[in-house]
Amino acid sequence: MQRRNLLQWIVGAALGATLATGAMAQEKPIKIGVTGGPHAQIMEQVKKVAAKDGLNIQLVEFSDYVQPNAALAAGDLDANSYQHLPYLEAQIKDRGYKFTHIAFTVTFPMGVYSKKIKSLDQIKDGARVGVPNDPTNGGRGLLLLQSKGLIKLRPDAGLKATPLDIVSNPKKIRIVELDAAQLPRSLDDLDAAAINGNYAESAGLSPSKDAIATEGPKGPYANLIAIREADKNKPWVAKLIKAYHSPEIKQYVQSTFKDSVITAW
Repeated sequence: MQRRNLLQWIVGAALGATLATGAMAQEKPIKIGVTGGPHAQIMEQVKKVAAKDGLNIQLVEFSDYVQPNAALAAGDLDANSYQHLPYLEAQIKDRGYKFTHIAFTVTFPMGVYSKKIKSLDQIKDGARVGVPNDPTNGGRGLLLLQSKGLIKLRPDAGLKATPLDIVSNPKKIRIVELDAAQLPRSLDDLDAAAINGNYAESAGLSPSKDAIATEGPKGPYANLIAIREADKNKPWVAKLIKAYHSPEIKQYVQSTFKDSVITAW
């Protein structure tokens, strides 16, 4: 009788340990990389919504555009949320990343900002105008300047236009390429700068109030959630998409950021 009770205790303990191990495995957080500012703020809200569905999210914040993809490729992250499709495609092509995107998130309208002029009509000959130094956002900035008549690019330059693609520059504007995150802090040294919406927002700049020019409402620059291709069928992926695309997050974005950030779903 005692042997039977002992056997039952051993079996019960083993089963309990197995269940506990399974529970611990289920509670392992999904690590998501974000850049500081709106991406991080929005994902904090997504984290709360996802928790109701049993998904535990851990945020990892970065200060540049390069490291979140490097960390994802290295397995230090499960996903990242900070980049638009042209940038992701360029990174995949240039670095060979095995990534895919699972959902579009928000759009940050790029704007031209200045501490020295109130409109682009006041741009002087030889003015120094900053643009991001990465291929896709740099091209985005140049396309914005072209749309406002300051420069003209080769017709086939596309989204990856560089200063070398400028074929007409009546005011002889000097294009200054800087890290996207540095542009808001460089406005004292520049006549104007084309700044990504998330970095403008982080610096306290509003596209609707402070920009002297902005992109049109339609474009290819909606941001997205990227993951490794091998993970696309994992159960947490669907839960993450559901949480991000929830009515709660749409309402949060609209009420918090107004026209500075636009939902892309």
